[in-house]
Parts: sequence; C-alpha cells; structure tokens
Amino acid sequence: MKLPEHCRALWALREGDSGVVEGFGDNISEAYRIRLMEFGFHPGETVSCLLTPGVGAPHVYRVSNTVFSLDEDISAHVYLRLTDSTSGSPS
Repeated sequence: MKLPEHCRALWALREGDSGVVEGFGDNISEAYRIRLMEFGFHPGETVSCLLTPGVGAPHVYRVSNTVFSLDEDISAHVYLRLTDSTSGSPS
C-alpha cells in the first residue's frame, strides 16, 4: 500500500496527535504487520502519540488501553488518517 495523500505515517505524528489506522506500507514484513495487529494497530483503531523524545529515539503511542514504544523502522510503515485532535475534523 502506497501512502495515500490523506494519510500520514505513524512516525510523523507529534505529541498529542492522533489518527485512525488505515493500513500498512508494502515494505513492512508480514511478520511485523501481524504482530502490530496483535498489539492493536489494526485498520479502524485510533492511535495517539504520547511522546516524541527526539534524536531518533522510539516514539510512544497509545492504542486501546495500552502504551507501546516503536522506532522509525516500524512506525514509518503504519498509515493513519488524522482525527479531530490533529486537524480540527476527520480527514
């Protein structure tokens, strides 16, 4: 799946941003995609960015009632449609 124009990669979210998972990039392995979905990162689920510490450090995300730390190698391939807290209305 190529990054649709209305989507943003999970890695690009800033603290306080949120979005709904739309899908995954073609370059992420099947094993990682399945594991992310087991964690709750499946299409239709809302994800919020809690922390972006900088200097390439993993970002911290909330999905459902769980918090995960993901690095850029993985989160750059999870695509989101931005929600109210980010853009003022669903995109």
